[in-house]
Amino acid sequence: MPRLDDLAPRPGSAKRRKRVGRGYGSGRGGHEVGRGTKGQGSRSGVTVRPGFEGGQTPIWMRFPKRGFKNPSRVEYAVVNVEQLDKRFSDGDQVTLAELVRLGVVRDPKAGLKVLGRGALTKSLTVKAARFSVTAREKIAAAGGSAEEV
Repeated sequence: MPRLDDLAPRPGSAKRRKRVGRGYGSGRGGHEVGRGTKGQGSRSGVTVRPGFEGGQTPIWMRFPKRGFKNPSRVEYAVVNVEQLDKRFSDGDQVTLAELVRLGVVRDPKAGLKVLGRGALTKSLTVKAARFSVTAREKIAAAGGSAEEV
């Protein structure tokens, strides 16, 4: 049984670190020490941040800036009433989970928004986060109900 003070890596498995800059006789070390000649990279303690281009205006500043992305924008999965009319029968309950199961909605995002394109002939109970005015009117006209979740 090996003892803890006896443990050592297998012969040949651990390679010693190459010590550079320790004189000409070290095998890798005289004069430039693998850093090339002159310049910022040859100096000791050099750290150049990513994207730094030596003082020249970086590429991200040279390109014109356009547009704005609102970080607090809320995106909804959108469905029209004509899609509900095709896929559900009279008296059904329409939820986001049901639409995902049927494959009508792929990415649920922040919830479901029902829009009013097309005709609705069936009485449905629709549960969604948002409704357009026309969608709400068409659902009510068909004898159904629109419930905000």
